Amino acid sequence: MFETVKTTLTEQFGPFGPLLVVGLLGLFLVLATLPVLLNKKEDPLDKLNRAKKQAAATKSPEQRLRSDTKTDKLQKYSDFLEPKNEEEYSAIKLKLLQAGYRGKTAVRTYHFAQFALGAVLLVLGVAYAMLQKATGDPSAQSTAMTMLMPGLCGYMLPKYWVTRRQKARQEEITNGFPDALDMMLVCVEAGQSLDQSILRVAKEIRAGYPALADEFDMVSQEMKAGKDRISVLRDMSERAGVQDVASFVTVLIQSASFGTSIADALRVYASEMRDKRVMRAEEKANTLPTKMTLATMMLTVPPLLVILVGPSIYNIYLTLNGAGAQY
Repeated sequence: MFETVKTTLTEQFGPFGPLLVVGLLGLFLVLATLPVLLNKKEDPLDKLNRAKKQAAATKSPEQRLRSDTKTDKLQKYSDFLEPKNEEEYSAIKLKLLQAGYRGKTAVRTYHFAQFALGAVLLVLGVAYAMLQKATGDPSAQSTAMTMLMPGLCGYMLPKYWVTRRQKARQEEITNGFPDALDMMLVCVEAGQSLDQSILRVAKEIRAGYPALADEFDMVSQEMKAGKDRISVLRDMSERAGVQDVASFVTVLIQSASFGTSIADALRVYASEMRDKRVMRAEEKANTLPTKMTLATMMLTVPPLLVILVGPSIYNIYLTLNGAGAQY
């Protein structure tokens, strides 16, 4: 019976037919057993939380104002979706913070997106490979690439998206930081405290640099909550992931430690940031001719060759045809 099935599969799908069927069967078995493996018994604390939420549902809107009624559907899969290693979890959480994703479930959602996109695109790739096998005779390498590449792309797509968001956000903070320092210096010299100036700057720059405004807002709120200023500034430096912000935080910490004037420190550092922004602009301007060299060659050399060499080639062609006709 096994030989008959193997022969039938080989005739239908080629020499790799049995291997393809075994792979599909294994994939469906994995997808079928995942809900059983991921489903765990309800924790007693979850029962208590559900009872509290049911009790809170009967309260008035004023009483429900401070209660948390949000539910996380991925909570029961946290053991599978969240890394067990502390360093790996911290690194992923920091990367998501720098990309602008501050939710408590950001790490869990990120890994779920990787798994879901990878599984869905893998199934689509397998279906397309089977359709291609039925309509033609592709090679084994082509079939394997057709099945695996969509799943791999789906798994890497959230990572690519988060990396792009992280770089774009850091670039936005870098570009807006000199202007924010100038406004902060004006506010401090006008008599406002550092906390008030940070809040004012966050309000003014939100239209142009929302990422930097969010960071300043968070710093202001944490200071209002009573958190230590040094810890708040260091957390801002870590969330931003920009060297300019880290240097600014160091300047403020040293100014507070040695008792020097914050206005003087801001004035000097703001001047340095303006010079640094001009240097970045000059650096990009200096690299522009090098980047344009290849495009200039590709766009100008072929038309120039056609204009200069084309008539000569045409005359040679006519001469050779005339000589051939005489013979």
